[in-house]
Amino acid sequence: MANDNLAELRGQIERITYVNDENGFTIARVKVAGRRELVTVVGNIVNPAPGEILTMKGEWGRHPKYGEQFKITFCESAVPATLAGIEKYLGSGLIRGIGPVMAKRIVRRFKEETLDVIERASERLSEIEGIGPKRIGMIRKAWEEQKEIRAIMIFLQSHGVGAGYAARIYRHYGEQAIAVVRENPYRLATDIFGIGFLSADRIAEKLGFARDSELRAEAGALYILHELTDDGHVYYPYEPLVAKCREILAIDREIVVKAVAKLAADRRIVIEDLTADTGRFRENYPAVYLAGYHVAETQAAARLRTLIATPRSIRPIDADKAIPWIQEKLAITLAERQLEAIRAVAGHKVLVITGGPGTGKTTIINALLRIFAGMRTKILLAAPTGRAAKRMTEATGHEAKTIHRLLEYSFQKGGFQKNETAPLDCDLLIVDEASMIDILLMHHLLKAVPAAATFVLVGDVNQLPSVGAGNCLKDVIESRAVPVVELTEIFRQARESSIIVTAHLINQGRMPRFPSSPERLEDFYFVEQEDPERVLELIITLVKERIPRRFGLDPIDDIQVLTPMHRGIVGGLNLNAELQKALNPGEEGVSRMGRLYRTGDKVMQIANNYDKEVYNGDIGRIAAIDTEGQEVLVSIDGREISYDFAELDELTHAYAVSIHKSQGSEYPAVVIPILTQHYILLQRNLLYTGVTRGKKLVVIVGTKKALAIAIKNNKTQKRYTLLSERIKP
Repeated sequence: MANDNLAELRGQIERITYVNDENGFTIARVKVAGRRELVTVVGNIVNPAPGEILTMKGEWGRHPKYGEQFKITFCESAVPATLAGIEKYLGSGLIRGIGPVMAKRIVRRFKEETLDVIERASERLSEIEGIGPKRIGMIRKAWEEQKEIRAIMIFLQSHGVGAGYAARIYRHYGEQAIAVVRENPYRLATDIFGIGFLSADRIAEKLGFARDSELRAEAGALYILHELTDDGHVYYPYEPLVAKCREILAIDREIVVKAVAKLAADRRIVIEDLTADTGRFRENYPAVYLAGYHVAETQAAARLRTLIATPRSIRPIDADKAIPWIQEKLAITLAERQLEAIRAVAGHKVLVITGGPGTGKTTIINALLRIFAGMRTKILLAAPTGRAAKRMTEATGHEAKTIHRLLEYSFQKGGFQKNETAPLDCDLLIVDEASMIDILLMHHLLKAVPAAATFVLVGDVNQLPSVGAGNCLKDVIESRAVPVVELTEIFRQARESSIIVTAHLINQGRMPRFPSSPERLEDFYFVEQEDPERVLELIITLVKERIPRRFGLDPIDDIQVLTPMHRGIVGGLNLNAELQKALNPGEEGVSRMGRLYRTGDKVMQIANNYDKEVYNGDIGRIAAIDTEGQEVLVSIDGREISYDFAELDELTHAYAVSIHKSQGSEYPAVVIPILTQHYILLQRNLLYTGVTRGKKLVVIVGTKKALAIAIKNNKTQKRYTLLSERIKP
């Protein structure tokens, strides 16, 4: 009934000021007949394109800053009628293969018939210079997809789905998209990257699914278990899980219990009764695992026990002879704990070497390489991230690979090619930055380690645990099934670094020492400031001007802002927006998911993409944006990687990143805001990890009170994992 009172407006989109691909919210400037000035329209528009004709219903309003606006309640789209409109429409990037230049040529040739030619006689496009059979095929396919996508988008948007996900849904389900969504909208949560249970649940509600339906209860329980693995848990206790499901899904216990039982019967989850062997397991209630995580934990433990028990392929070493020899070769005197590490490798199949920065972990790796290389041992080195592997290679002169490359992951062949039937060819495997390895990756790695090989994990157990589920390094240490050598002595050269001294003080629960003389060049600084707005201004000034001027560092490539939080004035979202404005300003770019990507932007990969061989946490720079081909080229570690515009949700700006995401990386300089508003995340291992990311310079901006809170808080969040108990003999 309200529609009768709505104003009507018809016009052609001249330009799009803003579009949020996630929900379709658009701000556009529209040319309306009879008006000299362009009209600003705001509201949800399905896949808007310049040149498009819109018939809109809504209300006129006035924005205090931007003036008169038309707020859209309902909107219908029609193809443009004028030649200028058709050209603008085709050149907007709507159809892959046609950009502004090509659109101009096509419209100049076919005039008012342009859209009919594309629709019914696309072979005639060969009359245009630069368009061959391949591009015609691409244009024809894109045009058909656009028609399909628009139909799907209209259906989905009417049921609460954001416009930005339509292309992805169409690519996954094809013409079956609408049928799949009608039958089981909860499939979107597991099948489509970026659409979670909550979005699927809203769609289901609009489609008439009951809140207590079996489909909803099962999908909801799976969603909650996945969320818990994102929090680091490998399993979750049964009763607390049921309670969480009841609270989040707002349904009765009986429905939850039935749904969990059905998921277990379908083998999508595993419920393990830990009371069956009370002497072995500490927890006194059933543990609920997603099926893949149960396989990963049980098999990783079994493989470790096999490794420990199997005779080694390397012939025995006389440590008393090897130690003087290696000290002479390297022209160094090893510390007592370092000597202990060499003796441990000489006498054991599996061991852990742990220690903070400056304690000589790299020296030990180099010593082991020299000792075993002299025996013609087959040695492999690996690390969880590309940057960590590169650093390992540079420090040892021996090639190190990421674990994914080592295990020869192939998207086309369906996973890791190295496994128990095709093991790695090695007698000794040394893995650095082992604190970063989650339970799924540890499972795949251990499957590929030959039973007779020696396996050495090197890492800093005091850093944050892996981003993925599990706490593998800590669990292996706590199992007491293998020798653990903890390096504690900070070497003389390392003691000269305030960064390393500060990191160790933080790890010991002590406040750092602050530089006494601002004139002297130090590598650690604390800038005291309580006001978040002022902290933001200081960070921008430090990154853009003060650090580059004083230390000769590049503001984008050499300086990394690390933040404990995602939201807030000095959270990752706002810091990235403000640093982009300061370091890479401009209007040109491509807008996706509410972000504007520009050439030169610093970006991070936020999901593993095995096809492109880029992984969660990889950082690069946008090298080029091709609006004609709808492609973005990103330079990561010397490689140029192509992203389709539809894949840009895998990238986020990386002027500022979370401390969690910085694991395994080192940067010439880091700047870290620490304020009491971060209270919930102020933990010792978080601060310690952030500080140890800086090689030449660390600057903390914030308050001593917040710093003290973080240093005193050594209570890390409990992660539910049973790897330690399963490894024990």
